Amino acid sequence: MGAENFVKTARALLPAKPGRPRNTDLRRAVSTAYYALFHCLARSCADTLIGKSGAVRETDAWTRTYRALDHNAAKRRCQDAIGIGHYSENTRLFAKTFVQIQEQRHRADYAPGAVFRKSEVAQRINDVEDVIKGFEKESMAKRRAFAAYVLFKSRRD
Repeated sequence: MGAENFVKTARALLPAKPGRPRNTDLRRAVSTAYYALFHCLARSCADTLIGKSGAVRETDAWTRTYRALDHNAAKRRCQDAIGIGHYSENTRLFAKTFVQIQEQRHRADYAPGAVFRKSEVAQRINDVEDVIKGFEKESMAKRRAFAAYVLFKSRRD
């Protein structure tokens, strides 16, 4: 489940024709854009901590690490200004966008009266794609450190 496929799906939910799309399509696009970030991070955690070869990705250890990422815990870690402060600009931007789009996903999925605009959703999808590209350019060591940060509690938590 590559993040790029989630981005493509989110874009596909935005109709190419002019006019107002269905709010349900916009809601699903927001939710799918969030899952692009979530799965990007889950995959990065498993790849950097366990390995990324095809054979390794079929192991229980890789799957367990991928599935260990918790939505709420990851959000809390990404919001922690002190903990996130020493990471690179790309990683801090990833974390900030993760928090923002998760909050928008909650609105999209759980707030019956929430209304979204096509232009705003399209921009958010572009933002998600950009931060994923920036994050994936980070070195393995930097992404591994971030994986440990989002997956494991520290003694100060």
